[in-house]
Amino acid sequence: MARNKFDVDEALESSFNATHLKRSLVYAGRYKGKMAAAFLLSVAASLISLMGPKFIQRAIDTALPNSDKVLLIQMSALLAGSIVISVLLGMARGLILSRVGQHIIRDIRHDLFSHLQKLPFSYYDSRPHGKILVRVVHYVNNVADMLSNGIISIAIEILNIVFIVVFMLLTDVTLTLIIIGGLPIVAAIVMLLKPRQRHAMQQISNKGSNLTAYTAENIDGVRITQMFTRQDTNTGIYRELTSAWSGSWLKAIKISLWVTLSTDYTSHIVSAVIYLVGILWIKPTISPALLITMGAYAARFWAPVINLANLYNGVINSMSYLERIFETIDEPVSICDVPDAVVLKPFKGEVAFKNVTFGYEPGQTVLDDVSFKVREGQSVALVGPTGAGKSTVINLISRFYNINSGTVYIDGQDISKGTLESLRGQLGIMMQDSFIFSASVEENIRYGRLDATEEEIIAAAKAVCAHDFIESLPQGYKTELSERGGSLSAGQKQLISFARTMLSDPKVLILDEATSSIDARTEQLLQAGIAKLLEGRTSFIVAHRLSTIKNSDIIMFIDGGKIAESGNHDELMAKKGRYYSLHDE
Repeated sequence: MARNKFDVDEALESSFNATHLKRSLVYAGRYKGKMAAAFLLSVAASLISLMGPKFIQRAIDTALPNSDKVLLIQMSALLAGSIVISVLLGMARGLILSRVGQHIIRDIRHDLFSHLQKLPFSYYDSRPHGKILVRVVHYVNNVADMLSNGIISIAIEILNIVFIVVFMLLTDVTLTLIIIGGLPIVAAIVMLLKPRQRHAMQQISNKGSNLTAYTAENIDGVRITQMFTRQDTNTGIYRELTSAWSGSWLKAIKISLWVTLSTDYTSHIVSAVIYLVGILWIKPTISPALLITMGAYAARFWAPVINLANLYNGVINSMSYLERIFETIDEPVSICDVPDAVVLKPFKGEVAFKNVTFGYEPGQTVLDDVSFKVREGQSVALVGPTGAGKSTVINLISRFYNINSGTVYIDGQDISKGTLESLRGQLGIMMQDSFIFSASVEENIRYGRLDATEEEIIAAAKAVCAHDFIESLPQGYKTELSERGGSLSAGQKQLISFARTMLSDPKVLILDEATSSIDARTEQLLQAGIAKLLEGRTSFIVAHRLSTIKNSDIIMFIDGGKIAESGNHDELMAKKGRYYSLHDE
């Protein structure tokens, strides 16, 4: 699919969606008590700081003309005290909001990660993993500050403007009207640039997502890159992606600067006009002290206006990230428990497909009206050409995908009507990719059954011939493994995965190329362990090595979305059909 590429931008929302902002406020609302405390601290700090110009005015108007040193010292002390108290209150507010911000990050990430755990394989099949990762890490970081500090700051700056206007009106009405006269100009510029700024931030989001996707892909594939000496080519592609991101960033910065500069220049022009008016209209009611006081208030008035312009930039930036975050959270969980889902009864192991049709993409059928029945305890081998649908049968038994039509039964129970936990909890599944987590060998084996004892873990490892190589590791079962088991061979990783699957003691066992990375000698040793573990279990085995599956009770040759042949090894060899030809290749 097109979106499953690092060089394809994700779709943009055509207009500002206020719903995203409302939904994001739910996270901030969880900490309304702390945010209210931060708000009150901000109000107190603002009111105290606004008293400063009044202390200066009284010092100039009264203390200096009358040489009143006591009053001058008092005003100086009050000015210094107001500054210190305002700073301390601001620090307290900052600490509270920092804590709230981290809580919001935790909550959003928890919801994102929890939802990602439930999304079907098809979601991960259709997009680069780097584009998912960037939403959980980078986007959440950017949004959290807006939801904690940004909301309070916007409210405080608006309140500051109101407080300052009140103080100015009480000081001089004419000069106050001059000061606030520049606001319509700033508002017009902001509204004019809003659509362009939002589009520019969406482009930054897209280019950053592409860059992260390519970086993640190349870290995972670094061995292949070096094997085929692709370093220079990949570096060139990375440079192009970086340039695209830088270009989109610079474009967005230019637009944002217009908002900031328009506010900044307007504030300077207004300040100049105040002093010009004060000088030209100088009269007894406009003293130098009053002019200085109004100049100080003008600076204080435009400071929150400039801050609001910057905060506006931040909100626009955050909206582009919120769109992606909520897009992920809103992604439908198509593989889930249906309403009134039942807990499936303990399996005995009879598996049946009835008229099952399935395709991964619309219009592309992988299995076409497939029906079969496997009795309890039988072993079934699935063979056929690449892409014929062998792994698809396994995926549908495990309900990793929803079938288009038909029904899959286990012991006569429609698995689509049972809970996923009761289904997968009774299956032992080892997929082709032997994934190893960053944990000890013991923890990797215990991954699917946390209550397993050390004795049970060792017994499972011995059964699949993994015990000897595990014991040879530096700390044995306590040895810490790197991400994806980088220090282990492919065969060793598969053996650990095999032990992990076997430990669950399932009634239905699924092995998808479980021995593909194990050498022939180890596989011979493993056969005895596999045979013992298959006893009393229904098993489905996908393997290209015919030696692995020739002893299976049933061998199904799948091709063209159908079961072309079915029978045991001897029966199929006697038919001299598709299986016979495959065996003789």
